[in-house]
Amino acid sequence: MAMNLEDRNSLFNFVVEEGYGVKGLMDSGLSTVPQPYVQPPHERIPIKNAHICEAARPIDLSLLDGPDHDRVAHQIARAAETLGFFQVVNHGVPVELLESLKAAAHEFFKQPPEKKAMYRKEVSPSRLVKYGTSFVPEKEEALEWKDYVSMVYTNDDEALQHWPHPCRDVALEYLKTSMKMVKTIVGVLMGRLGVTLDEERTEALVGMTMVNMNYYPPCPKPELTVGVGRHSDMGTLTVLLQDGIGGLYVKLDEGTDNGEWVEIPPVHGALVINVGDALQIVSNGRYKSAEHRVRTTETSARVSVPIFTVPKPWEKIGPFPEIVKRDGVARYKEVLFQDYMNNFFGQAHDGKKSLDFARAF
Repeated sequence: MAMNLEDRNSLFNFVVEEGYGVKGLMDSGLSTVPQPYVQPPHERIPIKNAHICEAARPIDLSLLDGPDHDRVAHQIARAAETLGFFQVVNHGVPVELLESLKAAAHEFFKQPPEKKAMYRKEVSPSRLVKYGTSFVPEKEEALEWKDYVSMVYTNDDEALQHWPHPCRDVALEYLKTSMKMVKTIVGVLMGRLGVTLDEERTEALVGMTMVNMNYYPPCPKPELTVGVGRHSDMGTLTVLLQDGIGGLYVKLDEGTDNGEWVEIPPVHGALVINVGDALQIVSNGRYKSAEHRVRTTETSARVSVPIFTVPKPWEKIGPFPEIVKRDGVARYKEVLFQDYMNNFFGQAHDGKKSLDFARAF
């Protein structure tokens, strides 16, 4: 590998422009963390003495169909109001499918670099598929230790035609079998606020979906790096499959610089649900988009597979009128979601600052 690991331009060309990614660095025999990946001390994630989040015990979604509906709905709403994260079981997505999904993610990323690099944003044969590394590498002070492929859903035919073959079928099935659960949870959450969602309103909140596959190669010095930096998700709800290794951390105290971070423990067969910015906006701040981040590990490669459900780009989002009437104030202004997305993807991860774009005061 003819490059200087400590020269950001040389490393950037190899990892980003040529599409080798962080996996390419590790496959080259890397034994140290290149300086462009070394995080400032205040952004590093302590590995020792990490607290496990007891509030993330799984919620049994099957109980929504019986006499325990109100109790379970309260659990879901309470989690969305406080932590912004919860885990669910008996969610309708077969465990066998989840296992196949993890295997497909590993299969995609173990391909030769040129097979993945063909999906880089600048050359991808489809606007629906993007392969990349870090988040916004050209704007980041320190790069994130992560490669990913993102697949936007429009319809089955386009997904089957354009999504990468190693993960196409299983990712599509994962998305389709998860959406009933997503709509159920969104309906429960809005119902607790006195908002009735018809099909049009539901579609306005979760009408655009995408599946990402994230790959975190083993890191020689994980204490110096992050897999994903501090951020909240831009959409309505995120559905996340963890692979059992762990490393997902959520901030307990919103709006503070020194809030405690807790780990969401991986649970076999469970899916992690978290609130995004769009749901915080339409709920007028009642539900909290969770600030979270991901650490790296020295022992083995890790994968995670999120589904992002977001409003369609042309939708205008703002607090629902019936919630504003009850609260007496609109805490967020109405924004075109395309503008919100442009702002979100136009800057490096920095906690929940993306929400400032929609604040009313």
